[in-house]
Formats: sequence, C-alpha cells, structure tokens
Amino acid sequence: MNFKFIAFLLSSFVLFSCQDEDVIREKERLKNIEKSEVIFEKIDKAWSFNVNSSTTEVESILKIWPQWNDFSREIEEKPKSSINAFRKKAIALSKKAENLNNNIPEQFNNPQVKSRISIIVTQLHQLDLYINLDKIPADKVIAIIPNVNKGLQSLEAQFQEILRKEKIPMEQGEADMIKMLDTTRAIPSSKIILPKN
Repeated sequence: MNFKFIAFLLSSFVLFSCQDEDVIREKERLKNIEKSEVIFEKIDKAWSFNVNSSTTEVESILKIWPQWNDFSREIEEKPKSSINAFRKKAIALSKKAENLNNNIPEQFNNPQVKSRISIIVTQLHQLDLYINLDKIPADKVIAIIPNVNKGLQSLEAQFQEILRKEKIPMEQGEADMIKMLDTTRAIPSSKIILPKN
C-alpha cells in the first residue's frame, strides 16, 4: 500500500512539474515575441536612407553605373513585414554596397570616392552584423542608420566636388607642370650614366 501511494505521489509530482515547465516555456515564448515586436517597431521607425542626387550632372553620370543603380534601388525599398525582412535587407545592402567598387565611372574613379564607398560598406556590414544577432541591439542598429546617411551625403558631395573642379580652366603651363610632377615619367635611376672626369 505504501509503495502504491509513493508511486502515485511521484507520478503526480512529475506530471505537475512538466506542466509547470510548459507554462514557463509559453511565458518565455510570449515575452520573446513581445520583445521582437518592440525591436521591429523601433527599427521600422528609424529605417530611412537618403540616396537622392542633388544635381542633374551627377545624376546623369550615376545613371550609367549599374552597381550604383542596383544599390540605390535596394536601399530605397524599405522592409515592412517582420524583423526577418530587415535582416534579409541588411544582407542584400551589404552585398550591393560591396559591388559599388566595380565599374566606377571614370570621372569618379579616384581614391576619395573609393574611400567613401569603403566607409559605407563598413557601416552596412555593421548593420548586417547587429541586426542578424539573436538578441538584436536595437539602439546600435538605429545608431548606424544616420552614419550611413552621412556617408552617402559625403559621397554625393565628393561627386559634386569632382565635377566642380573639372569646370575650372587650367592656367597656362599647368598641364606641363603636372606632367613634370608625374613620377611614372621620370627616368629610372639605373639608366642614368654619370660622365667620367
């Protein structure tokens, strides 16, 4: 009789403890859903990128740059449905930004533009990293967005600066001076023969 009573108590204890674990799991699941919704709302509210070109001259050059057009289309489309949509968008933006170093129009193909592109790429990699963590640090994700916008504005300003400098006429003799400063045209030191005394 004692054995049956002990067995009954143990089985009821196990049954109730299993039900308690299920309740705890369900509460945790609901908490995680609520946290995800709060994070989604924060990120959704802050997610705004500005890629607009301010001059028609810059815009006409950028139109022939396919990687820029792909990147612009990707960054202008805002994810809507879920946090996973933002994760996929961050991955896509990272990849499209990396491609910006390909086929840069000749007028814009200089170290200043490339350095600004690499800054944007780095910031979008950070965005991709933070948003794809299990526990998303929403504040860090939100802080990156204005930095990306600053990088895009800096790139746009560099495009305008390049075009502005092209319009400045060269002074007389400036082209010759630039040629003289070109180290690739210099005579290699091994070919210089010094006269004998």
